[in-house]
Amino acid sequence: MNPHLRADLLLVATTLIAAAGWIFSKEALVGFSPLLFIALRFSGAGLVLAFFCLKPLQNLNKVQLAAALKVGLLFGFAMVFWILGLKHAQHLGVGAFLTSLGIVIVPLLNFALGGEKPSHFAFLSLPFVIAGLGVLSLDSEFYFGLGELSFLFSATFLAFMFVFNSRAAAGISALPLTAIQLLVAGLITGIASLVFEVWSFQHTPVIWGWFAASLLLATSLRFLLQTYAQGLAPPSHTAIIMTLEPVWTAILASFWFAEIMSSYQLIGCSLIFIAVLVNRAPALRLWLKSKRYAN
Repeated sequence: MNPHLRADLLLVATTLIAAAGWIFSKEALVGFSPLLFIALRFSGAGLVLAFFCLKPLQNLNKVQLAAALKVGLLFGFAMVFWILGLKHAQHLGVGAFLTSLGIVIVPLLNFALGGEKPSHFAFLSLPFVIAGLGVLSLDSEFYFGLGELSFLFSATFLAFMFVFNSRAAAGISALPLTAIQLLVAGLITGIASLVFEVWSFQHTPVIWGWFAASLLLATSLRFLLQTYAQGLAPPSHTAIIMTLEPVWTAILASFWFAEIMSSYQLIGCSLIFIAVLVNRAPALRLWLKSKRYAN
């Protein structure tokens, strides 16, 4: 099989597993307290990934380790808000699209932090974001409650994480960098859980099954597949295909939880998705060009 085709298929599988992770996590939260669940999930997944990269982890210098820890810190705060959004949001599919707004923020944030000037596509995507959020606000059955605001805060921290992750990835391999991110995120959410939650492990086998699926499939397997696929294809392929995650999440949520989007929600989420695609237009153009040449 052509390496790029194999990479594309693996990345599509990665987005499906990531979307399924929203379902696994939502089901696990029926029994788990939110912060404890995410702490155990990411700590466990981080240990699994660390097992596959023990030597690269040992070879990191102080500068590399500091950069990786910074990324993990931002990821941890993002996950605190993400799990709170998952616990309290009224609509899982809408939450997935709100979280994807982090992708739109990245070029502007990177420039504000001294990075390269964003392309005009980054600015062109903003009207679609505003229009999408505006249409969502018109829905009488939809409101920006704690869950929705948590998803927006999560998107903001993820944007910071993406910026510093790109800089750290220039000098650190993907697997050890990801392992450190997950371990630090697990530590941060674990400390927050210790302060704000009462721990209990008296859960049914079904709840533990959802937890295992979240840890092994939606986290460990997902990042292993994504890391492997990224090594087979240009960054433009990853950038475009990974935008499918909120789409799959909305579809799975409608199937599993019988969620039905109203017309306003459907239009609002579509506008947000268009904003993501406009923001990724250069990568989309490279991806389409590679497909044309491949054929």
